[in-house]
Amino acid sequence: MRSWASPDLPPVPGTGREPSITDSSTGQLRPVDAPPLARLYICGITPYDATHIGHAATYVMFDLLHRALLDAGHEVIYCENVTDVDDPLLERAGRDGVDWRELAAGQTELFRTDIEALRVLPPQAYIGVTERIGAIGQAVARLLASGAAYRLPVTDGSAAGDGAADVYLDVTAQPTFGQVSNWSAAQMAEVFAERGGDPARPGKRDPLDPLLWRAARTGEPSWPAEGLGAGRPGWHIECTCIALEFLDPGFDVQAGGVDLIFPHHEMSAVQADALHGPGSFARLYLHQEMVGLDGEKMSKSRGNLVFVSALRARGADPMAIRLALLAHHYASPWDWTDATLAAARERLERWRARVPALPADAQLNLVARVRDRLADDLDAPGALAAVDEIVLRAAGQAGSGVQAGQAGPGPAAAALDSLLGIRL
Repeated sequence: MRSWASPDLPPVPGTGREPSITDSSTGQLRPVDAPPLARLYICGITPYDATHIGHAATYVMFDLLHRALLDAGHEVIYCENVTDVDDPLLERAGRDGVDWRELAAGQTELFRTDIEALRVLPPQAYIGVTERIGAIGQAVARLLASGAAYRLPVTDGSAAGDGAADVYLDVTAQPTFGQVSNWSAAQMAEVFAERGGDPARPGKRDPLDPLLWRAARTGEPSWPAEGLGAGRPGWHIECTCIALEFLDPGFDVQAGGVDLIFPHHEMSAVQADALHGPGSFARLYLHQEMVGLDGEKMSKSRGNLVFVSALRARGADPMAIRLALLAHHYASPWDWTDATLAAARERLERWRARVPALPADAQLNLVARVRDRLADDLDAPGALAAVDEIVLRAAGQAGSGVQAGQAGPGPAAAALDSLLGIRL
């Protein structure tokens, strides 16, 4: 699948230090401590309702990590999937009376356009699930053969053929199940159904067992798979297989929205362990907290989404949108408001007027302060506050007769571009 164009990264003098992030699986602040090649995975969109501010916050957060690792001297490879066939997509296509493939293609292109405007660095591997059906089917067949998975006949009359059976992972047979989320069984059961699970399905060995392969249903897309019969993958096994194929087991960071901790990242990891042994998925987990609107959780089900494309169509500068996102730490939930964007617009105008004219020592101080904040748990709000402080102090000194530097490209503007993704 085609990715999007990469923005140029101007060189910044010096080298940043190794970034640390809050690992969701342990709750601890841990250095990424990757080898020279850092391997990252982020869960991509299911292509409908793209690109809302919750999406944007997640990918900008991940982009900060990418940039901080590059600045610390790493080579970075990251992989991102597109869930271009899944129940929610099919339901939306049916509701709107459009072909699901056309809906997926159109929304994926909208996402590309929005995310490129926000200057997010592109993945080296941008993979649609429909491109990897065969490989995913082979992995499910291996899980069946090993006894880690089991078949469950389709008995409700929806199957497209005789003898159809879905395939589930037996989580009770997996000793590492629960180690990503560290949730209790009661906590898992509370959200499993609303997050795509089917705990009430008769015949399952455990209500929390995740679907690996959905046998072909009448009116639904399906693909042939040796040993499984026609069907399509379950949600979680898609990311398991794509991440391991393009990054290899034991990659460095898995990222996404906080609502993916369970079941998606929990199941993705335990499925990897069932395929390759314990510790086969990510070493660290990075999660963006939820973004609300007017005091309520922003979600597709509520229909209270703010879209990047709509903001841009109304004339919002993408750099102001990105600054609005950076003003909030990824580990803290927050609400989008008109005032949030207005404050970001004012900040952007102030930076564009004053940062290029900072004296040389102030510019180098800005570079060091931004680097310091990003290395400390991707503290974007702290980085923005540091820039504001330096700009304000320099303006006061200039007002007292201190000569400011000559306007033009310099290390401060380069740092804002390369490290924060803000082009002045």
